[in-house]
Amino acid sequence: MSDSPDTPATGPAGAAPGDGSARDLGSEPAGRELLPTATPARTRAAVRELVRPRRGLAVAGFATMIVATGVGLLVQPLLGRIVDIVADHRPPGDITLPVVLLVLVALAQGATTALGLSLVSRLGETVLARLRERFVEKALRLPLEQVEKAGAGDLTARVTRDVSVVGEAVREALPELARSLLAIALTLAAMAALDWRFFLAALIAVPVQASTARWYVRNAVPLYARQRIATGSQQQQLLDTVAGAGTVRAFRLEEEHTERVTRRSSAAVELTLRGVRLVLDFYNRLHIAEYAGLAAVLVTGFLLVRGGSVSIGTATAAALYFHSLFTPVNAALVLLDDAQSATAALARLVGVADQPSPEAEKRAHAPRPRTAAGAEAKAGGTVTVTGIHHAYEPGRPVLHDVDLTLRAGERVALVGPSGAGKTTLARLIAGVHRPTAGSVRVTTNGAGESRNGVPVALVTQETHVFAGPLADDLRLARADATDAELRTALTAVSALDWVVALPEGLDTVVGEGGHRLTSAQVQQLALARLVLADPPVAVLDEATAEAGSTGARLLEQAADRAVDGRTALVVAHRLTQAATADRIVVMDGGRIVESGTHDELCAAAGVYASLWEAWSGTRATADETPTHHRPDTTTLKDH
Repeated sequence: MSDSPDTPATGPAGAAPGDGSARDLGSEPAGRELLPTATPARTRAAVRELVRPRRGLAVAGFATMIVATGVGLLVQPLLGRIVDIVADHRPPGDITLPVVLLVLVALAQGATTALGLSLVSRLGETVLARLRERFVEKALRLPLEQVEKAGAGDLTARVTRDVSVVGEAVREALPELARSLLAIALTLAAMAALDWRFFLAALIAVPVQASTARWYVRNAVPLYARQRIATGSQQQQLLDTVAGAGTVRAFRLEEEHTERVTRRSSAAVELTLRGVRLVLDFYNRLHIAEYAGLAAVLVTGFLLVRGGSVSIGTATAAALYFHSLFTPVNAALVLLDDAQSATAALARLVGVADQPSPEAEKRAHAPRPRTAAGAEAKAGGTVTVTGIHHAYEPGRPVLHDVDLTLRAGERVALVGPSGAGKTTLARLIAGVHRPTAGSVRVTTNGAGESRNGVPVALVTQETHVFAGPLADDLRLARADATDAELRTALTAVSALDWVVALPEGLDTVVGEGGHRLTSAQVQQLALARLVLADPPVAVLDEATAEAGSTGARLLEQAADRAVDGRTALVVAHRLTQAATADRIVVMDGGRIVESGTHDELCAAAGVYASLWEAWSGTRATADETPTHHRPDTTTLKDH
């Protein structure tokens, strides 16, 4: 079993939550380890990697934009020509040619600009689509432990807000920024072509604009990064409050949680207002640059015309050139606002998209032995747990020095009182979490891995049914499964009859907005996925707990058939399920206290015998009681 690599926490993770003052705006609550954020160098490298396969489209797009901008620069000299004709009192017919040329320039510039923007937009959308694919692919494969530490709000903010910010920048800011930068460069070159002194006069505005840009970037980059963190923290607090609404009401914590939401929301709002003030100061500085530059060009033109170095029309063209720079320069600098916000969001997306793939993902693409037609690989794997210690929080251990071996093909039931550490051990073996100390080793035989490349499959009582045809839901475990193979898997878990009875059979839409399935049917689908995935090792964490007494036996039989021939660890919700296992392991206080068969443990008169006696004594009453009213002595769930 492979462990996902460590990833660095980013931002001020681990900082104590403050009271919403300036010092803790955008900081993350204690215990949070945000998902990684890429460095600026890595972000630029990732963009280059995404653009490289589309170099032809990039070259075509920007070449067309250069042509469009160059054609547009003919407007000012033509207007200057008209001024000279008027100033020299030439016949009215002399302006016909410049006017016709102006019309042709406008048409040519419009056509080439539209084509260039189209090509640049296509490039941006293509690159963004690939980035989204990489992000979703890696996000779905993030270790659950890492997501839990970061909080669902961080991942949700990246999936929604950050993707939206980058998307808007690609659709709007990128084409406009490209056009503006080209216009600035070519316009300055055109001014130099008229007279180098006009070019020097125009450069007077550059120091003010450059210092403004540096000032803005220096303040905007950290501000927008903190704003992204604050937004994620706000979403996390909202998710926590809404998800735990029942508990919040039960313990009368409404006021406290409302205060937390308010504090996080206020932090996000305050950072947004800071951004607004930053933009206003930015515009004020730009106005100073425009005034200084235009005044310098006009004075230069006046002196050159008086000295006979240039004509009035040339001076007019130079002034019009500089005035035409207002729009692209301001657009380019203003787009720094979008660019900085998009860069911060892009770094967060690249940080997730760059996550190394687990070893299981790499093995998924390697050739695997094929079994004979009609035969399934049923070779199990050996699981060796050595010296496991685990704590979700430092100083609060859940497991203590656990050693356990699951032999190939053996079915082991894990039982114990609530809080004994059963679910934690099961998740460590399944690879959901990494142990604080010790190791988990899975040695596979025969086919070695499941059909999707994962040696260990986990089935819990919390199964999600995705919206769409039921067949697609099943094929999550094995994308190339035929309808016949789907039916075989459903038959194995006693689900084919009710699936065939659905309005459209395997094509029936289930999940959100579709056909509603019972809890037992949902668990049968999860077990059918297990059969389709065909892993050598299966971990069932109370996979039959939600069935209720009427469907318990049916689900237990389905679970038995689903793990047939595999090495299986079953966290038993009902002791009747444990009694039929090859071996029973009893946990208490985060340690294994007993191990043996049902008869051996009953004869030992230890923890298991006490649990069995309590179960046997209450089972008849419990079977007549709705699941949610059963006494705690009839269940062995970890909380």
